[in-house]
Amino acid sequence: MRELPGIIVSGKPSAPIEDAAKARTVATTSAGQARAAALQATHALYSRQYPEGYWYGDLTGDTTLLSDYILFQMWLYPAAPDGSWNPPTMPRICKAVRSILDAQRPDGGWTIYEPGPADINASVRAYTMLKMAGMDINDPRMQRARAVILKLGGIQACNSYTKINFSFFGLYPRKYCPTIPPEIVIIPGNFLYEMSSWTRTIVVPLSLVQAVGETKPTPGGLGIEELSHPHRKFALPRKDRIANVFITADKLFKRWERQSIRTIRQRAIREAERWMLDHMRYSEGIGAIYPSMMYAIMAMDALGYERDHPDFQLALEQFNDLMLETEDGFDFQPAKSPVWDTAIAAFALGEFGQADPARLTAAADWLLTKEIRRKGDWVAKRPDLTPSGWAFEFANEFYPDIDDTAMVLLALLHAKASDPDKQARAERRAINWLIGMQGSDGGWAAFDVDNNWQILNKVPFADHNAMLDPSCPDITGRTLESLCKRGFTYTDGVIASGVAYLLAQQEVNGSWYGRWGVNYIYGTFLAIRGLRASGSPDASYSIARAAHWLREVQNPDGGWGESCRGYETNRFERAASTPSQTAWAILGLIAAGGVRCKPVMDGIRWLREKQKSDGTWDESIPTGTGFPRVYYLYYHLYRNYFPLLALASYANQIEATEKATLSAKA
Repeated sequence: MRELPGIIVSGKPSAPIEDAAKARTVATTSAGQARAAALQATHALYSRQYPEGYWYGDLTGDTTLLSDYILFQMWLYPAAPDGSWNPPTMPRICKAVRSILDAQRPDGGWTIYEPGPADINASVRAYTMLKMAGMDINDPRMQRARAVILKLGGIQACNSYTKINFSFFGLYPRKYCPTIPPEIVIIPGNFLYEMSSWTRTIVVPLSLVQAVGETKPTPGGLGIEELSHPHRKFALPRKDRIANVFITADKLFKRWERQSIRTIRQRAIREAERWMLDHMRYSEGIGAIYPSMMYAIMAMDALGYERDHPDFQLALEQFNDLMLETEDGFDFQPAKSPVWDTAIAAFALGEFGQADPARLTAAADWLLTKEIRRKGDWVAKRPDLTPSGWAFEFANEFYPDIDDTAMVLLALLHAKASDPDKQARAERRAINWLIGMQGSDGGWAAFDVDNNWQILNKVPFADHNAMLDPSCPDITGRTLESLCKRGFTYTDGVIASGVAYLLAQQEVNGSWYGRWGVNYIYGTFLAIRGLRASGSPDASYSIARAAHWLREVQNPDGGWGESCRGYETNRFERAASTPSQTAWAILGLIAAGGVRCKPVMDGIRWLREKQKSDGTWDESIPTGTGFPRVYYLYYHLYRNYFPLLALASYANQIEATEKATLSAKA
């Protein structure tokens, strides 16, 4: 096997340390320091555990949700005929305005990730909602924002969802917005289920708003003509010949809306309404995500639901529960992440080996109550599969996801429930469900199987960059690790196919793309862990290449950092070191066999030096991914439990190696 510089190949360091005894002493000392830091992190995590046994950190993003909140209030509480607007939620709107202004960049725009450039959609939404809320367009902050927006192409450069939202208030011409007809729910052949789960939960209620909703007035009759670029046309985006076919189809949809056979349109509306209401059951709102929940409430309002209707009241309560409100601050979560946070926290504590068993039992007991036993949308592709798995949120039973399920199974290796038989049954069901959800390409996606009908990326409203849910390396790597820690090996067909998928997906430089975390560091560390767990001899060289890449992208300060910009450039984009990304890189290198290498020791040092006195870390840039190039996530517990996992893994492996060495000498 060919060696790469500085990588562990076949268990031997390619760059031997000159003084092995001195190196062992340094590593042992470093392991002790790592264990001390991990113990601090453990106690910090203890303080965040809820009495019911779960962990749940805030999940935040950029300002677009705050802007959409103001727009949503304009829908629920339209301006009076005289143009006045004083909704009952005005105190919160004022808080949202302050939060939006606080996030404005020096150049006048708003970004979707830090540190990043002004984004056209975030900037147009922020400017417009500030104006609707009463900001004077002659205010220097508004003037700077307008200048940036025009420089970026004006409102014509926005994506379809910004344009559709604005069309509900006459702020953007409806005829230049993509049509999303409710008939999509009655197209035969499971057409709706060829879209990603999050897209279908968005477009079904959105189709109802488009079909039956009336144009709402704006406060004071205000418009945003000043955001129109003077040299750009208003038109649906034309990408290529296939996209142009869909644009022609969109014109036909618009004609259909004007001249449709009433019985067919009414049937479609009824079916879309039924689908929407059905998918609100057993969930924290439809899809349990902000955009779907907002559109569902708007759809119910358009359909004539009175404000005291139980379904309307529940939907509004669940939406408002996404708020993060203090006396001075206001923000919105796109979703809630308790299952995800609990599984990773419990796994990190369990891997450390010094966790309070009672705390892990409480976590296991709570996780078992969240196992999903009802069939969800995934049955469209797997109708005979027995339900199981876990969702991301407190409740989202139509959408258990592969990533959470794999992570929960990893956590349950350490977290032992008070009812062992119940736990064993749940684990068996979850393992079978994971295996059944493997794609035909050997990989795993987030919510569905073989959800990769690429032609759907050409439809006009597909520019949120999340129309499909194909297999991805990060989820596949975690799933392989989870299954292999349950006794599966590369000799099993399901594992062999997963390994083959990962080997085929490796980038030329040795890294892997990360769909759900930023970005190549995330995908690479999970792919390495999955391949290593498989034991496949075919993976050795790929693991070595990946380790070499991780070493090459380490920052001079000893940590690792990666920018969301890589999703735009399709390559690694260096950023300031972060606790979570540093931990991921360390975990990847350790899995590759490089626990004693200098980059790992430097990374451990970086984590120790950046740890605060309370055992936690700070992280200022997003390291989670919602929709690449559209929406990124700050998981507020990533900065704490991933470093714990890295510190614990390092200390455990160094100490285990030392014990083995002493035993051999004895």
